Amino acid sequence: MLRIRLRVSFLIAIALLFVLTPARAEKRVALVVGNTHYAHSPALSNPVNDANDVADVLKGLGFEILLGLDLDKRAFDQKVREFAQALGQADTGVFFYAGHGLQVSLQNYLVPVDAKLETERDLDFEVVRLDLVLKHMELEREGKTSIVFLDACRDNPFKDNLARSMGTRAVSLGRGLAEVQTGVGTFIAYSTRPGSVASDGAGRNSPFAGALKRHIPEPGRNLNAIMIEVRKDVLDATHGRQVPWDHSALTRDFYFDLAFATGALPKGGVSTTSGVDEAVQRRLLQLEEELKKKSDPQQTAKMVNLAQLKERVRQLDEAMREDQQRIFDTYRQYGPSSDPKARSALNTEIGKIQMQSAQRGGERAKLVEEIAKLEAELGLASDKK
Repeated sequence: MLRIRLRVSFLIAIALLFVLTPARAEKRVALVVGNTHYAHSPALSNPVNDANDVADVLKGLGFEILLGLDLDKRAFDQKVREFAQALGQADTGVFFYAGHGLQVSLQNYLVPVDAKLETERDLDFEVVRLDLVLKHMELEREGKTSIVFLDACRDNPFKDNLARSMGTRAVSLGRGLAEVQTGVGTFIAYSTRPGSVASDGAGRNSPFAGALKRHIPEPGRNLNAIMIEVRKDVLDATHGRQVPWDHSALTRDFYFDLAFATGALPKGGVSTTSGVDEAVQRRLLQLEEELKKKSDPQQTAKMVNLAQLKERVRQLDEAMREDQQRIFDTYRQYGPSSDPKARSALNTEIGKIQMQSAQRGGERAKLVEEIAKLEAELGLASDKK
């Protein structure tokens, strides 16, 4: 028992060292956007509620909040600009968006409330590109943390307009949002899997936002643990139809709870008996391990990036196999026919699938080159791709 108490006392001393060492307070900033009342498409029920509630939770956890409700294009651009400026001095940046979103040619767009999107050309002027927001969250922020929550996978109300204007290129119009390749230090979570559609919810909040606001404030849980609980809640609320999906390129644990994020101890202190709070023990052990680590952060970042690229290649390989199966199934569906209309429909459908598969193949070739370069830099033997 004496040995256990000495060990706990030692760990507490480590934690106090982290707390008492003079350091700049961690700055956290969040851009929270909820678009409900669309001028040229059906209104959504909950995004404004979702944004208000998530903003309140983050504010209570020490975040500086930039809140945008029912933003038109000009106001949306301005909020992103303010966010980019605030990120320059921030250790952690969070972006939450609830509203309409869409993907075209694997590019994701967030939709302001005044968007019409009558033609493909309007994509350049009436919507906000998600990759622009991500760019500013990662720009000159090496070693910082960026977290993105996207509750924007509702049905695309502009799909018919865009399809008419795009002609044969309409094959690039996808359901939901496309998968995003994030930089090191970024975590991105979707309300449902890429390419799937999410529910707006029947109550005050969407299933995803409601789960986030419940679990983000829970003490002692890191971001990965929070997302597991969010996923379980959404699965239960949607009877298994909606599966939240996330992708992480973080290089450290992230805690919304500042007591765990900074190594500080909970109010009231910590008992030095065997009844020490389990979550506090985990944090103290983590602090002890952090003191022992002498890893190269650049090497760690490259390893994370390599794993991310290989996972994307695996996903593309799987998608291309599915494309081949779709081609086979399409031939079976139409069968042999001398009807010119039937043959034309068959050729059109097969052409769409082949075009999509060719795009995947091009992306895969570029990724393989990046993987080979990274493996050479890390001194790893190249695997056959």
